[in-house]
Amino acid sequence: MRFLLLLGLAVVSFLRAHAADVAPFTRTEVIYGRKFGTALTLDVFRPASTNTLGVIAIISGGFFSSHEAINPGMLKPFLDRGYTVFAVVHGSQPRYIIPEIIGDLHRSVRWIRRHAADYGIRPDRLGVFGASAGGHLSLTLGTQGGLGDPSAKDPVDRESSAVQAVACFFPPTDYLNWRESGDDAVGVGVLKDFKPAFGPRSDTEDGRRVYGKEISPIYFVSDTLPPTYIVHGDADRLVPIHQAEIFVKRCQEAGVKAPVTLDRRPGKDHGWPGMDQDLVLFADWFDRHLR
Repeated sequence: MRFLLLLGLAVVSFLRAHAADVAPFTRTEVIYGRKFGTALTLDVFRPASTNTLGVIAIISGGFFSSHEAINPGMLKPFLDRGYTVFAVVHGSQPRYIIPEIIGDLHRSVRWIRRHAADYGIRPDRLGVFGASAGGHLSLTLGTQGGLGDPSAKDPVDRESSAVQAVACFFPPTDYLNWRESGDDAVGVGVLKDFKPAFGPRSDTEDGRRVYGKEISPIYFVSDTLPPTYIVHGDADRLVPIHQAEIFVKRCQEAGVKAPVTLDRRPGKDHGWPGMDQDLVLFADWFDRHLR
């Protein structure tokens, strides 16, 4: 099981390991929120020549997030095409649990939308991508991003957290039906080593049943889902491809109008050499659905 834990955390290593020559850009770290006195930060990467579109990169593996995991090489396919990239760091487990982390991501999108004019991007054209836990959070924004509170004291909270396109690697989508129907993985079973991310509500079977639905994107699919692209290896030992398959099936049942594409990778596990090249496909997806 420790192997699977390391496999999940290896996604963070992927995010910082692929440096490359990137078109000229500026990089600025900003605070998008505060939680119990702790600053929540994101890095804004602005290419010298922009296309007025924004892409959100969720820096997360095993629901662990680190500023050190941000690497411009990973963002090259987007920066080279003129996208302004917002690399978001969220509150990490074990200090913070999944619902709190989800709240961070909603906050980050609202902040970006509020400040869109400051960065020369269109507030109605935002894409998001991530891998593993970052994929889960990307689909969470895709399925649950929505209107802000018009009466909120903080103007950021009045903004929408909706995104207009999603691309992700091997995302968890249904913690209650992990490898097959009825396979509970809400901090137990194959995901027991990630228990801190789930918190105390996962301690009982009844609690997991309710909680699992609350944190699983599949239960929030509607026909307004934005265009969604999933890349998943069919030999994934941590997040089985069953997770992607049932999500796509649910989208079909819900009558989703936008394209939802599953790109299967035969023989691939939870990550593989050359994933940085797959990010070019993500950029292609955003080109088609954000421009």
